[in-house]
Amino acid sequence: MSRTVEPRGIATVPDVARAAGVSTATAARALGGYGSVRESTRERVQAAAEQLGYRPNSLARSMITGSTSTLGVVMSDIENPFFRRSLRGIADTARAEGFEVLLANTDEQLDKEETAVRLMTERRVDGLVVCPADGGDRSHISDVIAAGIPVVLLDRRVAGVKADTVGIDNRKAARTATEYLLGRGHRDIAIVTGGTPEMLERMLRPDMRGIERLSATTVGARAAGFRDAMAAAGVPIRRDLISSGGYRREDAETETARLLSLPNPPTAVFAFDAMQSLGAFHAISRAGVRCPDDISLLGFDDAEWADVVSPGLTVMAQPTYEIGVAACRLLLSRIEGSGGAVAHRRLPTELIERGSVAVRPPHPDAEPAR
Repeated sequence: MSRTVEPRGIATVPDVARAAGVSTATAARALGGYGSVRESTRERVQAAAEQLGYRPNSLARSMITGSTSTLGVVMSDIENPFFRRSLRGIADTARAEGFEVLLANTDEQLDKEETAVRLMTERRVDGLVVCPADGGDRSHISDVIAAGIPVVLLDRRVAGVKADTVGIDNRKAARTATEYLLGRGHRDIAIVTGGTPEMLERMLRPDMRGIERLSATTVGARAAGFRDAMAAAGVPIRRDLISSGGYRREDAETETARLLSLPNPPTAVFAFDAMQSLGAFHAISRAGVRCPDDISLLGFDDAEWADVVSPGLTVMAQPTYEIGVAACRLLLSRIEGSGGAVAHRRLPTELIERGSVAVRPPHPDAEPAR
């Protein structure tokens, strides 16, 4: 017969043991779900725990089981619709498998990423999904992998880091999008990207030489795809139409306004993510420029607003939720002990035509886009 113990403060395992009339070791086994405990005893212990409002100490349990059933997710910009949607894919998949998610946001800053990774590992997460910021020393990720904690990189690869990655073929997707604009008669094509002054300096090299070697972010790969398509079509890249002003919507708005004010403005803008697309759309609307009659706009990522604005935004869509699901499944398989070579999984993209890209008369010197 169990003894009644008045709840007082935070209930502990010894409190539950006294209430159930069993030893502390027996109560711990019954509450932790390990070892041998008679079913009648287990029921008595659980009833006492419920009466006392006992909550398990996950850290203590992890020292016994070797698992906290938590995953760390380090995102670079949670305001960006791509990362929000992929996070939902990660969280849904994790919870379906009995895992919870700890989230950190880095604002694309490497020092914040380093701090987040360190705190996640100190909290003994079973694995990490990281969307890495650009540049700098990446030893904090390599050290985690060397310590035996599985890591999956989301959306971006990092040179020199042997980690699984999940995303798309950004270079190929950007080339396809640029070829779409070229095929509709556009030659003066601007790109509006996120990034840093250092990235812009790299992009302004003759013919964007070496831009594909930009580490971590997708900017380099997408710029390389743009360059590839322009070169194949024999269309020169105008340096004044290259923009890399920052990651916020306001940055893209400012840069697009600059492009529109040029003596010879672009006929089309290719925005490299949903935040850049939204900023460009705002700038075009505020300038009183007609889209697509005066200027066409093509975006990367199919944000929620893209099909409700007028005109609807033509986009290169990537399966953002599915990318999160695939990243989580890959991480869970590594946690469960799946070995094998480092995996780089690429999901398909789709160009969705709406109303924001117009066909322009062919330039007299233009060669057919290939």
